[in-house]
Amino acid sequence: MAQVWVAYLLWLFSGFGALGFHRFYLGKIPTGLLWAFTGGLGMVGSVYDFFTLRSQVAEANYRRGFYAAPQTIEVHHTREKTPLERVILQLAQTQQGRVTPAQVAASSDWTVDQAQKELDNLVRRNVCELRVLKSGTVVYHFSEFDPSSSQEYEL
Repeated sequence: MAQVWVAYLLWLFSGFGALGFHRFYLGKIPTGLLWAFTGGLGMVGSVYDFFTLRSQVAEANYRRGFYAAPQTIEVHHTREKTPLERVILQLAQTQQGRVTPAQVAASSDWTVDQAQKELDNLVRRNVCELRVLKSGTVVYHFSEFDPSSSQEYEL
């Protein structure tokens, strides 16, 4: 693995890059020879190398199979699903007690089929009722959340 400080040291000892020792070190043999025979392209190439040597070292390390450590660390946080029953009850509370499986699926991470099964389960447990509106839409009715339903107690 090539080191930046070694490349700069070789650049310095090769007459401020004129002899191209740093290019040989980085595996750039053809341009190293060109630098050696032309005095670093009349020192213009040597000045260029002075400012770009850090990226040239990184490039040489990449070519040799040494990859730089990633600059950012990705953190994957998986959000836990809200329990389906809670999603349904919260939606029923905001919808005056009327809920459809499509509404549940649209407002949560659950599918329509999962919502349908859970709503049917709530009907079996007498938590809600299955009703058909005049328009033909099947809704699940939660009387506790319906402001128009009677809240009288029966003994």
